[in-house]
Amino acid sequence: MAGHSDRGAAFLTMQSIDHLDAGIIQRGLAARGETVHVETLQRCASTNGVLLLREPAKGPVLLLADEQTAGRGRRGRRWHASPGAAIMFSLRWEFDAGSAQLGGLSLAVGVSIAKTLHELGARDVGLKWPNDLLASMAKGGAKLGGILIETRSSASRMAAVVGVGLNFRRMPGLDTRLKRRIASLDESIDPLPARNEVAIALAADLVPRLRLFSTAGFQPFKAQWEALHSNQGEPMRIRTSHGRIIAGIADGVAADGALLLRTRGGVRSVHSGTVVRTAPPRGAAA
Repeated sequence: MAGHSDRGAAFLTMQSIDHLDAGIIQRGLAARGETVHVETLQRCASTNGVLLLREPAKGPVLLLADEQTAGRGRRGRRWHASPGAAIMFSLRWEFDAGSAQLGGLSLAVGVSIAKTLHELGARDVGLKWPNDLLASMAKGGAKLGGILIETRSSASRMAAVVGVGLNFRRMPGLDTRLKRRIASLDESIDPLPARNEVAIALAADLVPRLRLFSTAGFQPFKAQWEALHSNQGEPMRIRTSHGRIIAGIADGVAADGALLLRTRGGVRSVHSGTVVRTAPPRGAAA
């Protein structure tokens, strides 16, 4: 996930911070027919970390923070956000099935977040396997946010903590510091709603989609994810957890969320890895 520069932090202190409010969000969700326990923190190390330590609850728990000091991305990457510059939340959801039944969950969450952002006006948002949200697709894509799912199991239950981070307002100097293009919602949505309203919209769509995933798995989301995939039909190079590079043409995803690559040796399924290069040249698989 994208980090924020010190210069950006100074920039936001000059503005009135759009604070998150648990009461507003909980009432907004109730108005949409969803019963969710909502909490907000002004500051914490990681919303995922806080919810992972919680005991099982009777229903979903949504935790949002104005600032994270040790937010986490995939493979231990850190993500910091200045107060008011991002929307950061974690939703704890209890599953009956074991972790083997959660394949494709992060992709289903990506579909939910992207669809909601489209409805809010950010129609240029797409997905990058396995857990990134990109904006400005016509210009090659810039990272808008990411998803991190962590689990905690017991004898009969599996708790999944779904963490989402989205850049809300653009931070001056961020692209230069990170040496890559970074997108924010204020570049795609005009007028930009309050963070509470965006949080309500995101959670109100995510909860019923998690309910659907609980009963039907990833299959109902598969075609939607493929339609949103920014690299569909393009060359990709993936570094697996063992350090091996697999190259091929992106050919959708499997029923368990694995990325399908069409290579010279046939179609390969990649369940875990990091994208190290995508497109330019289009054409035959590497």
